[in-house]
Parts: sequence; C-alpha cells; structure tokens
Amino acid sequence: MNSNLKLSPRLSLNLTVPSLLLCPPNPNPSPISNYNTSVSSPPQSTAQPPPISLLHVSFNQDSGCFAAGTDHGFRIYNCDPFREIFRRDFYGSGNSGGGIGAVEMLFRCNVLALVGGGPDPQYPPNKVMIWDDHQSRCIGELSFRSEVRAVKLRRDRIIVVLEQKIFVYNFADLKLLHQIETIANPKGLCAVSHGAGSLVLVCPGLQKGQIRAEHYASKRTKFIMAHDSRTACFALTQDGQLLATASTKGTLVRIFNTVDGTLLQEVRRGADRAEIYSLAFSSTAQWLAVSSDKGTVHVFSLKINPGSPGIERSQSISEPNHAVTTPASSLSFFKGVLPKYFSSEWSVAQFRLIEGSQYIVAFGHQKNTVVILGLDGSFYRCQFDPVIGGEMTQLEYHNFLKPEAAF
Repeated sequence: MNSNLKLSPRLSLNLTVPSLLLCPPNPNPSPISNYNTSVSSPPQSTAQPPPISLLHVSFNQDSGCFAAGTDHGFRIYNCDPFREIFRRDFYGSGNSGGGIGAVEMLFRCNVLALVGGGPDPQYPPNKVMIWDDHQSRCIGELSFRSEVRAVKLRRDRIIVVLEQKIFVYNFADLKLLHQIETIANPKGLCAVSHGAGSLVLVCPGLQKGQIRAEHYASKRTKFIMAHDSRTACFALTQDGQLLATASTKGTLVRIFNTVDGTLLQEVRRGADRAEIYSLAFSSTAQWLAVSSDKGTVHVFSLKINPGSPGIERSQSISEPNHAVTTPASSLSFFKGVLPKYFSSEWSVAQFRLIEGSQYIVAFGHQKNTVVILGLDGSFYRCQFDPVIGGEMTQLEYHNFLKPEAAF
C-alpha cells in the first residue's frame, strides 16, 4: 500500500459552500473578525525574532490570492488590492520549527493543504495535512512512503504528487480514485482544470518530454510528445482544453489541444537556454505569460479560439482584434531555408526583473495586467498595452515579507 489515510473523527469536508472566505472578492472588503494573528505565539523575549525565509509561494486557482510558506508557518495574501489577509505562525522551543514547504489554497475557502518543508518542518514531508482555518487546526492527513512533491486541490478532488506517482482522491470522503505512474518528477509537475466541468489532469508521462492528459469525463488518456528534452514546466487553461509546455532548454513554449494532442502554436522566449519557472494563461486564453531565470516576464499573444481549440481566433464586433501583431523576424519569408529561429513568434510585452531570482506569474483581475511573485518576497503588479506592446508599466510593488513597508 503506497498511502494510508489518518482522519480526525470530526472531519467535515463539504466544500460546496465554504464556511469562511479568506480573501473576500469585494475590492473593499471588511476586516475578518475574531482572527488570531498566529496559532502559537513565539516565546516572550527581548531578542529579535529570527528572519523569515520563504520556502514556497503559489497563487490560488483564480489568481486572486496567493499563499506563502515560510520556515515558521504560512501566510495568505490578497492580490488586488494587495494586503496580507492573515498568517499562521508555528514556533517550537527557541523560536525554531514550523517550516511549511507547500501551501495549496482552494479558491477562497477555509480549507488548505499543507506540507512540511525546510530544515525544521512543522509536519513530516511525506504527509499532506488538511488544515481548516476556521478551527485553526489540522482535521486530517494523508501519509505516503516518500516525500510529497506537490498538492493540487479542486472542489471535488485532492491530487497528491510524489516523485514517480500521482494519487487522485475524492474530496468528500478522501477515497482513493486513481493512481498514475510518471517519469521521475522532482518538481512535482502537475496541473488540473478548475472550471465547472469535469476534471482534466496533466502530468509527465513515462518518457522524457512526454505529457499525459487524463480526461476523466470521457475516461480517455492522451499522450503528447511535447519536447525532445525533459519537460520543465506546463500550465492548463481553466477548462483544461489548452496546454502550454516548456522543456529544460527553455527557448520555446508550445501550446497543445489536450483532447487530440494537436500542436496549435509555438512561441519563442529567447535564443539562450533558460529555466522556465512558470507559465500562465489569461482567463480568455488570449494571452500567455512566461517567467524564467533570465529575469524577464514575457506576454505572448495566442491565436487560438478558446471555444474551439485549433481554430484561429475569430473576429467579432464585440471583441475587435486590435491586439498588437506578434513580432516575427523580417526574414520569415525564408522559412524552410533559414533556421526556425528566424520565423519565430516573439513576445508582445515584457517586464524586466533581477536575473537569477525565481518568480512566478499570473494574470491579474484587471484587464491587461499581470501579477509577479518572487521567492525574495517581491510582489509586482504590471500592465501591458495590447496594441503597442513593448515594456510593461509597473503599477505596484511590495515586499510581502515586510507588510509594514508595503503601505
């Protein structure tokens, strides 16, 4: 048996109607009352508390909030307007302990998935802890024989990613529904759809560069040979119909139809190798954002009609195509003669950051905006011009590890 479940007798996981909103969608939310600032306060001392190290950062499913795991607990933030919603700090003796290596939110509800991490983890790294913030405690756990690499949540499913296996559980009763074998997956690569429809799950296959797409409604599995080298990163649209992938080379990003595996578009991040940290579709699948260790966030224009993958984006009166034409080399007429590089599709907008730092990106709720999070604690909100393109405009910056300096 690869996993076993230990469940609190008081466990209740009816998440159809969350009992508590962590990040109210109201632009001017009223404060959440009756909240403690920490689960356990550090011992009283005149000494300065130890500096906080960031272990993990991730957006929730609609990118309206984000979660940060630290070496002493976790924190939840709202993106627009930016503010810290709350934090939960775990301290042992001598201000030690409490490391959280992964925090997975479920939209804005009170239930989260936590995995211990860092040099002094709060929980064993082979366990997924189900945390109910309404009760400020764990209400259940899933235990495994090896370290948990990632967790994904839907309203109806919990997906746990190990080094070479993925487990799919029903959220209501935590019944194991499916197991998937993968190639070595130390990053815990996995993406799931979050639309109202049925689950689409994408994960590495059993060969390098291969992607496996599971369509649970139709009970179909599609294998896509996305790259010749290993897969470094991928992302799904909300409905799970479109997949963006990047390899360890990091020069090209490919967009596929997950149903039939058709390659729909290929865009170029750059000519030099790069480590791709994140990919993100806009809600309309009109734009794709990419972040890498090169220090530049790119936004690409997609030519795919989200309603009919594989078909060029249709023109309509309600949405005239005023978007900037994707830059391509003036030598594109040599396509087939000169290297593929010269006919590549390049990004329409860019935002430059510190090279070498790790950033993830998502599209903001305001039109033509992106939100960038750094493992150095940086929060950027930027806007791009869909007509002119070019350098993005920085709208906002905060260091979310130092909220007192944010306002």
